[in-house]
Amino acid sequence: MSAASGSLPRYILVRLLLVIPMMWVLLTLVFLLLRVAPGDPVTAAVGDKLGPEELDARRAALGLDRPMIVQYLEYLGDAARFDFGTTISDRRPVLEIIQAQGGATLTLTVGAFLFACLIGIPLGRVAGRRRDTPLDAGIRLFGVVSYAAPVFWVGLMLVGLVVKYVPGWPTFGIADPETIFYVPDKTGILLLDAIIANDRISIVDILQHHVLPCFTLGLLLSGVIIRLVRVNLIRTLGDDYVEAARARGIPERQVIRKHAFRNALVPVITVIGLQFALTLSGAILTERTFNWPGLGDTLVDYITARDYIAIQGLVTFFALAIVVVSLLVDILNALVDPRVRY
Repeated sequence: MSAASGSLPRYILVRLLLVIPMMWVLLTLVFLLLRVAPGDPVTAAVGDKLGPEELDARRAALGLDRPMIVQYLEYLGDAARFDFGTTISDRRPVLEIIQAQGGATLTLTVGAFLFACLIGIPLGRVAGRRRDTPLDAGIRLFGVVSYAAPVFWVGLMLVGLVVKYVPGWPTFGIADPETIFYVPDKTGILLLDAIIANDRISIVDILQHHVLPCFTLGLLLSGVIIRLVRVNLIRTLGDDYVEAARARGIPERQVIRKHAFRNALVPVITVIGLQFALTLSGAILTERTFNWPGLGDTLVDYITARDYIAIQGLVTFFALAIVVVSLLVDILNALVDPRVRY
């Protein structure tokens, strides 16, 4: 076995070991930040519905009457078993909420990520190739505006445009009520369930409902990708191996496609992967804007209800998801670029 091939398993092992302290730090921060909030979580969530004895019983059932260190150790143990607790306001297991509504957030995230790449990568490539031209300036301006614009404002503007110019196109919700009712729930992901059922009408309806929210979130994320691709393409265009390819008489289009552009994407993979993780946890405003039945919209409802356990469980899940995606991105980066393994 060569040194390069032998280094990949070691790199993956090191990254797996580093996940442990990273998760511990994230879980500790979630635990502490929620505990420093003023007030009693049970009283805040259901204080006007229960008497003093019932409130004390509810605190005891949740373990909130125990010492802080005991609560902390139990919280870490529950998180290791993927037990995110039971909500205070409606007594639902948080894991059940994640299973029921996580699919909607996942499809929104994947769709937005695809739109972001389809918009950001080609525009970043054009901007890098046409550096310091009016076209480059226009693309950079578009990237800055798209990244800085509030997602709810962009969503509402796009809804207005669709209602005016494409009447009848769905603008809110994940699907028509008939589709949600008739598609059998097998995986928790509505689109996948419709595909399994081979229900073409439902598939078309679900995809139509996905277009607007996914495009809105993807449009905002594309600004980061445009800048990354542009900067890295400009850097690689000045490298020695690109100049050598040009000196051999290789056409400029082929130099960019086979030499500069492919190598420019290597450092972009890491940031794009992290953007995917941030999209997963940052879809809250998009879900709220488009009445999307995902975890972000549910989290806002529990924040409004001041349901301490629900907030803790959902935030913990998002934190773990970000860590897992970061690990996968690191491994993919090591597979694409052997230099990363060292």
